[in-house]
Amino acid sequence: MLDQGLVALLPMKAHSQRVCGKNFRLLGGRPLFRWMLDALLSIPAIGTIVINTDARTLLETDPAIRSERVLIRDRRAEICGDLVSMNHIIADDVSAVVSPIYLMTHTTNPFLSPATMLSAVAAYREACRGGKADSLFSVNRLQTRLYRGDGSAVNHDPQNLLRTQDLEPWFEENSCLYLFSAEGFARTGARIGERPLLFETPRLESVDIDEPDDWRLAEALAARRATGH
Repeated sequence: MLDQGLVALLPMKAHSQRVCGKNFRLLGGRPLFRWMLDALLSIPAIGTIVINTDARTLLETDPAIRSERVLIRDRRAEICGDLVSMNHIIADDVSAVVSPIYLMTHTTNPFLSPATMLSAVAAYREACRGGKADSLFSVNRLQTRLYRGDGSAVNHDPQNLLRTQDLEPWFEENSCLYLFSAEGFARTGARIGERPLLFETPRLESVDIDEPDDWRLAEALAARRATGH
């Protein structure tokens, strides 16, 4: 087992069901995976970036992969496939690379900034010191009128229309960022522990590319960034 200090986990597949080959598709002139990899490489506190993948041959053609801080781990056959729980992949990495803190993110969150990631790490460490949390995950704050599939209201009374800013906020896991310890993961078998800290990420950084429409939105944001806006 390697002890690498603060470790970032960046799992990556060659195949994608809904947006074909998205991890290696160009977004704003860079392969999608490079957006997050470049952001992680810009954070000195991260000693190692672990890429658990079935796409080593595709990755090794990119110069960023040659960084001594990048560790490619070939995904074992038994944890390959679209239906494998991400917790199994995390467990494989945690068992091989020791760290007091694991920062997990995804290639599909290209606009998550280093500053936001560092803020999350600071918030996680402070919460752990105070015994208030054992993990952290990123969320979108929803303060709008929500309904179930049968049309019944979730968080409001349709007969008494409060302003949306006065409604109880709900929080959506946005898959951008997770922080946890090896001890916490061993206890629960999951990246979200028993006492998680919810961390709001800026809306424009929280785009998660799952569907073709998400890709088109990301293209528009990348083009906007290229113009300096």
